[in-house]
Amino acid sequence: MTYCIGVMLDKGMIFASDSRTNAGMDDVAKFCKMTVFERRADRVIVLLSSGNLAGTQAVIGVLNQRCVAGDGATNLWSARTMFDVAMLVADAMRHIERRDGEYL
Repeated sequence: MTYCIGVMLDKGMIFASDSRTNAGMDDVAKFCKMTVFERRADRVIVLLSSGNLAGTQAVIGVLNQRCVAGDGATNLWSARTMFDVAMLVADAMRHIERRDGEYL
């Protein structure tokens, strides 16, 4: 089970997640389930993840690639609203599902 939480306070937000991952009865390991995208003085975007680790890493990889692509497409750094950011994450998830779904 994964625990992820975000709390909005008067002076900001706090994000927290557990770090345990379970690949079977005898295989308990640690993995950070929080990814922070930060551009100082501009924005901080925090993704808290649960579920398939390979799928999560693939989605984060797609988001990172799109940030540095330089092709003019909207990315995490050019998105104007949080709705746009949510759509970018959803698009990345659909891309990975189409590409790797049968293997995840």
